[in-house]
Amino acid sequence: MKGITGRDRADVIVVGAGAAGSALAARLSEDAGRTVLLLEAGPVPRRLEEFPPELLDARLVPGAQPDHLAVQRYAAHLTPERPYTVVRGRYLGGSTTVNGGYFVRARREDFDRWSAAGNPAWAYDRALPFLRTMETDLDYGATDLHGGSGPVRVRRGSLAHPAAAAFSAAAKQLGHPLEADKNDQTSPGFGPAPCNVVDGLRLNAGLSYLLTALNRPNLTVVGDCLVRRVVIQKGRAVGVVVERHGRQVVLRAGEVVLSAGALVTPQLLQLSGVGPRADLERLGVPVVRDAPAVGTRFSDHPQLVLEWAPRQELGEPVDSWLGGCLHLSSSDLMHQGDLEILQSLVPMAGLVGGTVTVPGAPLAFLVSVQSPAPTGRLFLRSADPATPPRIEYGYLAGSHDRRRLREAVRATAELIATPSFTDISQGLLQPGPDVLDNDRALDEWISRNIGTSHHTCGTAPMGPDHADAAVDQYGRVHGVHALRVADTSVLPAAPLRGPAATAVLIGEVVAHAMRHELP
Repeated sequence: MKGITGRDRADVIVVGAGAAGSALAARLSEDAGRTVLLLEAGPVPRRLEEFPPELLDARLVPGAQPDHLAVQRYAAHLTPERPYTVVRGRYLGGSTTVNGGYFVRARREDFDRWSAAGNPAWAYDRALPFLRTMETDLDYGATDLHGGSGPVRVRRGSLAHPAAAAFSAAAKQLGHPLEADKNDQTSPGFGPAPCNVVDGLRLNAGLSYLLTALNRPNLTVVGDCLVRRVVIQKGRAVGVVVERHGRQVVLRAGEVVLSAGALVTPQLLQLSGVGPRADLERLGVPVVRDAPAVGTRFSDHPQLVLEWAPRQELGEPVDSWLGGCLHLSSSDLMHQGDLEILQSLVPMAGLVGGTVTVPGAPLAFLVSVQSPAPTGRLFLRSADPATPPRIEYGYLAGSHDRRRLREAVRATAELIATPSFTDISQGLLQPGPDVLDNDRALDEWISRNIGTSHHTCGTAPMGPDHADAAVDQYGRVHGVHALRVADTSVLPAAPLRGPAATAVLIGEVVAHAMRHELP
């Protein structure tokens, strides 16, 4: 074992160096008396200069490049008729290394919903100190709302690009309010998206939390290390089975924390005997804990790409691929600001191809519905850890799902059709007017083109010990001692915004609970 990690045993093993795992391991290792072993499936650079340039360039989105080495791909079904490939980061920083850099906080409504589900530690007022602690807000500085000395540097993007300026003018023309700070809890509207991007660099969670901590003698970070399952003896987690460079060994620990992301964490739980009894028994996996909530009701944000044709070349963005961002409410008014229209300043062909400029290519809006809707299911297809799980999103199952997407598409088309936007645009490429004006035709177009935001949450939801929850509010797995989950798996439903900032928050909250031995 020592030859793989340099340690005979650790007080805590953290599985996964993504948004939550990086924050968790860094905070736990601030206590010199606690040894922490952080295991990452992908590479672990030790210096900023060791990251490939495309993983740092915030004008690119490596997660959109299907064959990038920092991306792990999973086969899924968004609907029964819509197969899809979903991706996650497999590198130091996890998905924050390959995503768009969007770093927007969850809404107060999200915190209210999570705390009301039996998780009082997740009330907004209790979470706010951690939100401040984890950031350095380069626009607002240290205030009652924002942090001024945390690891994650946050800045709102410029709206100076001609396409972003036109988007801003179009939103104003249609009466959408200005939302200058989307990390405040004011009324949803148009504004720049807060990002973990500074001077064109995407500063992922690994860079932000771990590079300054790697020299701590009590912290060991090991890359290219696949965790196959948790070792549980007499109801207690005592270590993990890992595979590295063709060798498979057991690493021992006093406590194990799974921060492998909302797709891998539930798979590891089930492979370790924690999951729905019938599913485990069908595959011959010994049942340690019948946990019906593991993998059975996850949520994500369905997304569509709407492309438009510029009248002329508008120039490439300076710092980030992101332009403006509009949040508006669907007609049922159940969730304020649940529709998101996010602007790309780089053509989709560029994002997929790994280049900023594609002459003559259209630009796009990424249009998503962010209402909480736990419709997905993830379950084992085999007891072999090398076999990926089956992932079914359950999108478009209800009439309200289809209606909200229709409203989001039509709101985007209305923006593109404003005089302010037509100054730079020849118009929306598709869907055409005949489709936009017909509910059934638009539903069919949406079904053929539906994608996802890759914002999976709720595969091991938190709550009191009952069938609807797998962990408590501090990530402790019900019925198994010394085993926790700390990633977006624990969120009972996806927040009304992209979850990257919330994933870091989870790492902070769980680390605080462990350091202070909170009950």
